[in-house]
Amino acid sequence: MAGLELIVVVLAAVLLMSWTARRLHLSEPMLLLAGGILIGLTPPFEHVDIPPDVILMIFLPALLYWESLTASLREIKSNFRSIALQATGLVLVTALAVAAVAHGLGYAWPLAFVLGAVLAPTDVAAVAAVARAMPRRILTLLRTESLLNDGTALVLLAVGLELLTAGEPFSWATTTLRFVESYAGGVAIGAAIAFALIPVRRHLHEGILHSGLSVATPFIAFLPAEALHVSGVLAVVTCGLITNRVGPRIIGPDARLQSVSFWEVTTFLLNGALFVLIGIQTPAAVRALTSISLLQAAGIAAAVSATVISVRIAWFYTVPYLVRLIDRRPQQRERRISARQRLPLAWAGMRGAISLAAALAIPATTTDGRPLEQRDAVIFITVVVIVVTLALLGPALPPVVRRAHFSEDVTEADEVDLAVRHLAATALTEMPALVSRFDVPRDACSYITADLNKQMALGAGELHDAGASGMRRQVSAVFALEEALLEVKRTALAELRNQGRIDDIVLRRVQRHLDAEEQSLELRDALLPPADGAVEPDRDRDRDRGREDGPAPS
Repeated sequence: MAGLELIVVVLAAVLLMSWTARRLHLSEPMLLLAGGILIGLTPPFEHVDIPPDVILMIFLPALLYWESLTASLREIKSNFRSIALQATGLVLVTALAVAAVAHGLGYAWPLAFVLGAVLAPTDVAAVAAVARAMPRRILTLLRTESLLNDGTALVLLAVGLELLTAGEPFSWATTTLRFVESYAGGVAIGAAIAFALIPVRRHLHEGILHSGLSVATPFIAFLPAEALHVSGVLAVVTCGLITNRVGPRIIGPDARLQSVSFWEVTTFLLNGALFVLIGIQTPAAVRALTSISLLQAAGIAAAVSATVISVRIAWFYTVPYLVRLIDRRPQQRERRISARQRLPLAWAGMRGAISLAAALAIPATTTDGRPLEQRDAVIFITVVVIVVTLALLGPALPPVVRRAHFSEDVTEADEVDLAVRHLAATALTEMPALVSRFDVPRDACSYITADLNKQMALGAGELHDAGASGMRRQVSAVFALEEALLEVKRTALAELRNQGRIDDIVLRRVQRHLDAEEQSLELRDALLPPADGAVEPDRDRDRDRGREDGPAPS
């Protein structure tokens, strides 16, 4: 089957199955998976071979980068201990538990350990697809865990493959050193790439170039890390988190709107394509199973699936309580959640494409040329565990979330209201100086002042009205004033975020309104001839100066 034909069929399946799932209110990942299985059963697609590099080198960097760009840095910082424990300790415990079960069912320790490493990480696409309705803190825990645990699992896999293919003896010292090198190297490369691109972004004045750089950034971070045998996953995540932090002051509104639109469409297609590809690979994994009987492999897969699910549940109902015994600070006690509210965290253990790619990456032969026995069984078990976790955990997660009875999370709405009020107050303070700067008649500014007063008094509900009022303005000098006020608002918004008074998610939500408003202003201004004596500022220069004079990213 030609690659282009496969791409067309997969994309068509993503669009059709996603539309059907949303129309009929069905589980989107499950319908995509079922569609992929049906495609894999058709003769033209019976022998589709998905190279692991396609997932590891193309899908993974793009998805990780977007998840990093849309993460809440404040919530990550607040919950870093829990995230670190889940992304490292839970991965190690899961890998060892799966290895022990597989060894008890007849697998040699090296192959059992490889299987454990393959199935240890949760999948960022699978978690993001089913966990949207959770409170912000819980969702941040799950999303960030799935961002970071890939790096831990891939290091474990590399160690396991050395044991399996080269016969290297296991050494705790060597393995620990490998972890440190992989983590530290990945973080260092990701940070270096992010900071190296900051001056580049500052000097790109065209939105399309900014957007092109945004597309290339995850691969620019991933490939050097992989070439140096450190964690490409952590390089991409680190680069994305730093860009998340500094982006509001160095990326212009046109580029931001273009990039967000691009990434929203791209990640939707990539996420859907991953589920379809897993489905396509399922019949192929069954047909390729020759080393053991289908019944025996199914039994092992069922035992491993139960282990993966039960270990995660046991972790969330033991480790947090042990941590409570050690850390009894008042601020930590205030952050505790009930046992019922802990269940959604324990339940969101879906496996996905990263596990499939890791299984497919297992070589067919050892370093001395001998065939690697039961590789086909490992791939089959991996596919079954992915399907079981998606089919069992995914559809049941919304009811689990509802039964958790989370209190309504009003903090985001409150912070949006705070941001709108603060921006309006700041703009009103700067109005007199800006009116003089652009030589705008004071009576022409009355509608702007009235709208800002409404925003300051009423909060976020006036955003749309403020934009609509601006649509009626026909004077170029007034447009220049409005753009300058938008720049004032952006500076104030970034200061609120830097002070920790609002969250990154709130910043992006308000920022998107401001960007759309500026784009509308520029489009309307371009249709008007310059008025006699009107101020025609160099907007690119003013905007760049405003970004350079803005608060330094922390």
